[in-house]
Amino acid sequence: MAYTVKKLAKISGISVRTLHWYDEIGLLKPAYSGNNGYRYYEEKQMLILQQILFFKELGFTLNDIQKLLSQNDFDNLKALSAHRKVLEEDLVRINSLISTIDKTILHLEGKQTMSDKELYYGFESARQKEYEQYLVKYHGTPAEERLLECKKRTAIWDKEVWDEVKNKGDTIHKDLADAIQKGLSPHSDDVQTIIHRHYQLQNRFFNLTREVYIGLSELYVQHPDFKKFFDVYHPKMIEFLGEAMRYYANKTLS
Repeated sequence: MAYTVKKLAKISGISVRTLHWYDEIGLLKPAYSGNNGYRYYEEKQMLILQQILFFKELGFTLNDIQKLLSQNDFDNLKALSAHRKVLEEDLVRINSLISTIDKTILHLEGKQTMSDKELYYGFESARQKEYEQYLVKYHGTPAEERLLECKKRTAIWDKEVWDEVKNKGDTIHKDLADAIQKGLSPHSDDVQTIIHRHYQLQNRFFNLTREVYIGLSELYVQHPDFKKFFDVYHPKMIEFLGEAMRYYANKTLS
């Protein structure tokens, strides 16, 4: 079934003027124009419009959306799966916060007791924001641009990609732990080869400059959350990794 601009605007909630603008900039072209001069949209265009709206909800600019949709390897099904993952994560976070609110109300009313830890259940996203603010505070606009780039890149990753990244990261950390056990220097060729893999993996999230990679190493070393994470692999991991990253950045990155 084909829809005119007016009918598509009505069912999608997008104004006629916006649809005309999308056509003008090449973001969403109609399937065809009739002899009456009306634009007509079919299912393919309606699905593209749906993708545009999803990406806008995730904070993408129209320019970024156009670049994504024009990629030869853009897969609508994979993109939908990625959107679902993001929304599911948001739903889990929101439900966690609602649960914390409900429990706190019962706690204050004397109907239920809460542990100190339960008071802060669901606030993990605040920690992520804290990490981002640290990088921006000490490395300014370049770090802010990299963080935005990271969000845009990972927004379309599916579970398979996330699992691959996680497994590669785990292998890298285990290899570094083995290097520490062997008494290798963070500056040694063997360790720097591992760090090169670490750099390449992190570079999948955003393009790492020397300054940003050093900033990431400093965040690892200075923030207690990362020490807890890396201590699982080796108690000396955080200092070893930080030094190895700084050496790699100064020697290899421009």
